[in-house]
This record gives sequence, C-alpha cells and structure tokens, in this order.
Amino acid sequence: MSETPGPSYDRVMLKISGEALMGDQGYGLHPPTVERIAQEVKSVHETGAEICMVIGGGNIFRGLQGSAQGMERTTADYMGMLATVMNALAMQSALEGIGVYCRVITAIRMDEVAEPYIRRRAVRHLEKKRVCIFAAGTGNPYFTTDTAATLRASEMNCQAIFKGTKVDGVYDKDPAKHDDATRYDTVSYDNVLAKRLGVMDASAIALARDNNLPIIVFSLDEPGGFRSILDGSGTFTMVHG
Repeated sequence: MSETPGPSYDRVMLKISGEALMGDQGYGLHPPTVERIAQEVKSVHETGAEICMVIGGGNIFRGLQGSAQGMERTTADYMGMLATVMNALAMQSALEGIGVYCRVITAIRMDEVAEPYIRRRAVRHLEKKRVCIFAAGTGNPYFTTDTAATLRASEMNCQAIFKGTKVDGVYDKDPAKHDDATRYDTVSYDNVLAKRLGVMDASAIALARDNNLPIIVFSLDEPGGFRSILDGSGTFTMVHG
C-alpha cells in the first residue's frame, strides 16, 4: 500500500488510453468495459469531486502508426483526434446511462455532436458537477493526448492528474517482462524524464512539472482503484517535484 497522496482532491483529471476501452478485444470499443470504467468514475463523482477526462484514441486509430505506414503526419494526427471524439461520446453515453451528467468538449469544432472548448464554460460545467470529457486532443497535430490532458488539467485548475493504466504504478522496468521490477511510491518529474520511465511523453511531463501538477499513476483494472486513492488508500505512484 502507498500512503495517502495528500489532501482530498476537489477537482481532478482522469487520463485513460483508448486501449483501455477495448477490453480483451484487439480493436474498437467493448461496451461492458466502457460501462465498468463509467461506474468507477461515478463512484468518485459521488464523493463530490469534480472530474475532467481525456481519453486517447489508440483503440481506433493512432496517428503515429498511420504516419509510420506512409500517411502524412498531420493528416494521421487529425484522424487520431477524431478517434478520441468517438471514445468520448461512448463514455458520455455510458455515464449518462447511470445518471452522471457530462459534456463532451472538443478542440475541433463539431457543433452537432459536442461543445467547442471554451474555458469559462467548461469551468462552469465542473462547478455544476458535470463530468467534462475533453476530446480531439489540443486541436493541433504533433501533440499527444497525454499533453492534452496536462494542458486541460492546468487550464481547469485540477489538483492532480490520475493516469489510469494496466499496472498499479510506475516501475523501474517493465513488470510484465521482469519479475524483479520495483514499483516507485514516488518519483520526481526529472527522474521520469531522465530514466525514460514512460509515464507520459516528455512534453506532458515537462508541462506538469512547470505547473507543479502531480501525476498519480494507478491501475484502472483494479475495481475501486480510482476511488480508493481519493479515500487515502490504494496502490499507486505519485510523480511530483
């Protein structure tokens, strides 16, 4: 067990990968998995915490892979941004199906399906206890959804970024490949960058460091994992100064 990450959080950013939504499938969305994650979000929402979300698009399309296969990078990245909107709409549907009001807010205008990003409006949604799902990345190619999550968390004055992964923290080596991998309870931004620990991309880590925004890495596969950290227990790694 790790110690409590600090004071209880009033506003947080939850960052998950698109792959987290595909369950055991190799591609796309797995509705029962989406619903399970929605229940995790609801359990935290019920504590009164205000929740932002950013979901990747790798389960549908990943810009870097498209670029590696010969597609023009900017076009590939825009396709990846559209994939994140599809995931955000799926999560919105799942959350509203269990009684959690939310808004999908996009960095690329598509008014028929989601709101455009206007900071003051998004803050007002949070104050009204609506979950805000930020989609389409930053609206710019060459930036990952990790960077988008850190940017939006900074703009929304979130107190922490919760990075949901398949493992229960940050390890000195891949725990899936090395039995002697050691999990960090805490690790500094600079060590994450120097040791290439793979928490987030370098731009996101640098932005979090510059804004003194802690990143809490935990397992999204552990039932109640998100809620338990806010309750002062759970297993996680905190990345901070």
